[in-house]
Amino acid sequence: MDTNRFVIEVKKTPAKSDAKTRTGNFNEIYADFTPTQASHQASRCAQCGVPFCQHGCPLSNNIPDWLRLTAEGRPQEAWELSSATSTLPEICGRICPQDRLCEGSCVLEQSGWQNVTIGSVERYLGDMAFENGWIEPIRPEVERAQSIGIIGAGPAGIAAADRLRTLGYKVTIYDRYDRAGGLLVYGIPSFKLEKHVVARRTDRLAASGVEYVLNCDIGNDVSFEELREKHDAILIATGVYKGRALSVPGCGSKGVVAALDYLTMSNRQGFGYEVDPAAEAHLDAKGKTVVVIGGGDTAMDCVRTAIRQGAKSVSCVYRRDRANMPGSDREVANAEEEGVRFEWLSAPKAVLGDAETVTGLKIQRMRLTTPDAQGRQGIEDIAGAESDLPADLIIEALGFEPENMPVMFNEPKLEVTRWGTIKVHAGEFRTMVDGVFAAGDIVRGASLVVWAVREGQDAAADIHHYLQTELLVPANANEELQLGAAE
Repeated sequence: MDTNRFVIEVKKTPAKSDAKTRTGNFNEIYADFTPTQASHQASRCAQCGVPFCQHGCPLSNNIPDWLRLTAEGRPQEAWELSSATSTLPEICGRICPQDRLCEGSCVLEQSGWQNVTIGSVERYLGDMAFENGWIEPIRPEVERAQSIGIIGAGPAGIAAADRLRTLGYKVTIYDRYDRAGGLLVYGIPSFKLEKHVVARRTDRLAASGVEYVLNCDIGNDVSFEELREKHDAILIATGVYKGRALSVPGCGSKGVVAALDYLTMSNRQGFGYEVDPAAEAHLDAKGKTVVVIGGGDTAMDCVRTAIRQGAKSVSCVYRRDRANMPGSDREVANAEEEGVRFEWLSAPKAVLGDAETVTGLKIQRMRLTTPDAQGRQGIEDIAGAESDLPADLIIEALGFEPENMPVMFNEPKLEVTRWGTIKVHAGEFRTMVDGVFAAGDIVRGASLVVWAVREGQDAAADIHHYLQTELLVPANANEELQLGAAE
């Protein structure tokens, strides 16, 4: 099938479960494309001379090329091209905010023809690759003697491990949790990313010779110095897990919980883990009036999880309007379909209740100010415009900050920026400690999974360069060369 068929092929997304059905379970809400559907949607690509979609993708995926191969009925070749630039294409195809990245940059979208459904085709190719056995364990062309220790089994760590194992290095991944995957497993709900999709990737790495050391807290169970002695290079890919907290009166109540604690508990229940009712009942939204504070994708994960847990009602409080919301518009639309109520231009002013329970949230109504020179609108209070929202459970989804890594790892030479992220050399992933690298959110701050994948892959390239050049050159190499020349 030819491309440039956008004039006769209308945009179609994969089938989506209706709201009533999908809120009764945690299954993914979108179906996969059939081969015919994928081919027809891929054929809409205009094959632009300057592919804005590729420019809008953090991984610089060769999108027009694998769309063309999909349209021509050559899915295996399309997948091979897709996987050449991305180690987790079927995962990014599920959870990337394509409306803000590749699809939002699509020339068809900009010219009024509606974008190509790039993410759905990417997911289709990745799923088909697993189903047809195109994805096999990594078999390096050469086995190398050096080993790399990766701290963090999230997307950046997984991506780096894939690339480094392909190059033949011995790789060990250390993680504080009992399962590999990081936030892909315990942060993102299953209705966006079913856990078997992550497991087949982490299982492939294990089958490729990558070793996992789980339930391992670096700094307590094993020292950072021990890891440095054991491995030729270290990659820190821990992500950022310290949630920003409310700072309004009453925020210390037990009825106010952190988003990550809430989502982790829900995902643990999905795995069948037993829950301690006395200690963890406050993390269950069943039968409760829930208020989530925040406007990003984590906030959307929380409100949609609460709906599925059987909350009495769910509201989302955000200080700006919908047009200025940082989360994916697709996720906001899904939340609205599922019954979530949004309180736009509202900011928390006080938590109502006592130390043990909450009864509500006092909110301050806001308005947008005149745009500044960059077009950014500020917000200001509307005098006297306050109201109370009833609540039994308030969830803080205000973003994440880095933990104090130099203290956790007992490595004072590990320098950090003023934001607490690990400092690396400009344009590189080397930290200020020799042989130690860092990538993902712990370097760039809380960001998207696709950026973690990109940085994990790039960090692997930096580590390879370090191990094959700098590490093998003796400290007195220049002196030896000068002596040789003199003789």
